[in-house]
Amino acid sequence: MLALGLAGGHLLARLFARSGAAPAPRNHSGDIVENASEAIISTDAAHTIVLANPSAAAMFSTTVAAMRGRPVGDFISPLPSSGESPTAHFGDPGGRAGRRATDYAVTGIKATGATFPLEGSTSHVLENGEPIHTIILRDVTERQQVQEKLSRSHAQLRQLSAALQTIREEERAHIARELHDDLGQILASLRMDLALLQREAGATQGSAPIMRGMDERLLTAITSLRRIASNLRPRALDEGGLFFALGGLRDDFVERYGIPCTLYADEAELRLDDAASTAIFRIVQEALTNIARHAGASNVTMNLYRINGQLLITIRDDGRGIEVADMEKAESLGLIGMRERVWAMHGEITVSADDPPGTRIDVVLDLPRREE
Repeated sequence: MLALGLAGGHLLARLFARSGAAPAPRNHSGDIVENASEAIISTDAAHTIVLANPSAAAMFSTTVAAMRGRPVGDFISPLPSSGESPTAHFGDPGGRAGRRATDYAVTGIKATGATFPLEGSTSHVLENGEPIHTIILRDVTERQQVQEKLSRSHAQLRQLSAALQTIREEERAHIARELHDDLGQILASLRMDLALLQREAGATQGSAPIMRGMDERLLTAITSLRRIASNLRPRALDEGGLFFALGGLRDDFVERYGIPCTLYADEAELRLDDAASTAIFRIVQEALTNIARHAGASNVTMNLYRINGQLLITIRDDGRGIEVADMEKAESLGLIGMRERVWAMHGEITVSADDPPGTRIDVVLDLPRREE
């Protein structure tokens, strides 16, 4: 009984120390421990339970009397290694007296043999030179179930996102082909017919300016059509591969925005399958779009190279840099899209403010198989 009273008294002092209140009289400590809503267990140096309150007994589907005097390993797993504190698995391998360990997850074992997840914190005191370890436990079954549901939902959303990306790319490719092969051919044919009419001897002097205007508008329509089709699905991806598609993307970026952009890459290292090539092209495309819209940069560099079975992509600009808060904004759809594409390929992406000022995007993708 002395051990129970001492452990209860020290436990009470620690509980009040957490709340900032003054300790209750020593003879009330047992009542407080008995009525605590949290499960409380105290053990001695031999891993034997010397105190358990009713909440602990209810948690393990047994009685206080049945718990007292039994090894703590009968109720909490894993067991500590030889020579460790009986609460070493709660995060205090040193077992130093008076120290409160951080929360740590273990497995609880009910009297029926059923297991359930536990989280707890522990503290240690010396009683007549002998250590007493007190554990406060919480059943986190509900929380774990919620986390598992969230994890499943998150995985399903990732799968849905990847499926939607695939469907969108297929639709883009289909529309691009239709525009180029059908509408593009019709416009080109009309321009050829117009050229023949212009050569006709019967063309009047008054109709010549009209025909020239029609020819200019047809040429503008053809150019716009090619640009739209290329944005939907660059033909270079299908005809030349990723390296040439990125080169075309770089040239278009420089021409449209007047920002110098250097591409460092090796054609042989970018021979990938269609899905990977498309995803990487879109990642780089989105990065360049964000730079053009937000960075205020005067120079951009892009590096793509393989090392140890991985493809490393680094995109840097010398603009105003990106704030941490900007990376977490819900409306940052460009960054979200880049992350989703990278994660769909089981890769990693890091977006950070560069030094000197600017923004740096690092992508690491596992691509063990190389197409020849």
